[in-house]
This record gives sequence, structure tokens and C-alpha cells, in this order.
Amino acid sequence: MQPYNAVLFDLDGTLLNTLDDLTDAVNHTLRVFGYPSKEKDEVRRAVGNGVRKLIERVLPGGAQDADMEPALAEFKRYYTAHCNVRTHPYEGVLEALAALSEAGLKLAIVSNKNDEAVKALAHEYFGSLIDVAVGGRDGVPRKPSPDMPLLALEAIDATPERTLFVGDSDVDLQTAINTGMDCMLVSWGFREREQLARLQARFLVDDAAEMPALILQHMDEEA
Repeated sequence: MQPYNAVLFDLDGTLLNTLDDLTDAVNHTLRVFGYPSKEKDEVRRAVGNGVRKLIERVLPGGAQDADMEPALAEFKRYYTAHCNVRTHPYEGVLEALAALSEAGLKLAIVSNKNDEAVKALAHEYFGSLIDVAVGGRDGVPRKPSPDMPLLALEAIDATPERTLFVGDSDVDLQTAINTGMDCMLVSWGFREREQLARLQARFLVDDAAEMPALILQHMDEEA
């Protein structure tokens, strides 16, 4: 095992707490089409596989709902315009990113959220700490496919064997496996800790402050 020289991060539930804005956008969309609203916890359980899956999971008729396509379009329109109203970084995330950047690691974001929103949020909250941000776009399979991580790795000139993927879900672990990366899961996001522990990722952390020490310790041990 070689030491890491790059870290890819999921966005929602890992770096940013976006749940309030996602819930507001879901409920706006449901109201437009005459459906009852969802509780925040219901939306939390529905996220993680991109916006199409999110809308499928909240519409009464699922993927076959007659309003599926117009509801998806309305959600994208509304959320793109309101993705940064109540969103904020999780405690300790900025400090952790700064420590990793100062140690010389290349940092990137890979998210199933639409590419425009991912890039805007990455720039707003993390600025030069993040070298590249890759979001969902037409023609590129979403996570857990390796396509998006590989785009990010190419952009930062890194290899899967020396990259750690950090996320908050089974989708993120499978993404890491499919791409050939180690995985760190974080327990402060959109999934329960007990569920994450069963996945047996290389690392499971409960506090963002733990991340730099674990990653840099691994680098020291493997160097």
C-alpha cells in the first residue's frame, strides 16, 4: 500500500450540511404538483444517488409517476437557485481541509449533485482548498460508477491507488471500491453510524478533526 497523495470528497453529508435546502427544494416541488410535503428525515433517507433518484423516492408514483420528468425539472430549477440558503460546512471541515492541503495533498470533490451547483458551492465554501469539483452531468454515469472519480483524478493528476475517497454512505464506499480507492466514511452525514459500521470501510470517523491525523499517519506509516 502506497501513501496517499490525493483525497476525493463527497459533498452532501460529508463536507456540507445541505439537508435543509434539499428538503425545502423537495417540498417546493411537491407543492407545485399537489403532493404532500416530506419531513426532513424522509428526505435524508432519500438522498445519495443523485437528484433523479431523490425525486423518484419522494413522488407517490416513484419512477413511473406521471409527473416524474416535470417534477425533476422543477426541482433542478428551484434547487439551483436556492442551494445556498441554509447550507453550511460541518464543524471542523474547513480546518481539516486546510491541514490536508498544507500537507501537500491534492483535494477534489465528486458529487452526484448537478455540476453547476457542485462547482458553485465548492467555490463559495472552500475556495482554493479544493483543486477540482466534479458534479453530475449528462452522459457521465453517476456514483457508484467510477467515471466521475476518474475524471477528478485525471484533472489533479492522481491515481486510484494513492487516493482516499471520503463519503457518508454505502454509495460512496461502492464508488471507492469500483474505482480502486481506499474509503473513509464519516458518521455526521445522512446515514446512521450503525449502518456505516456494518460496511467495514478502511476508516470510520465521528469528528472532522480526526481526518487529517488518520490520513497523514497513514502516509507516514506507508512512506
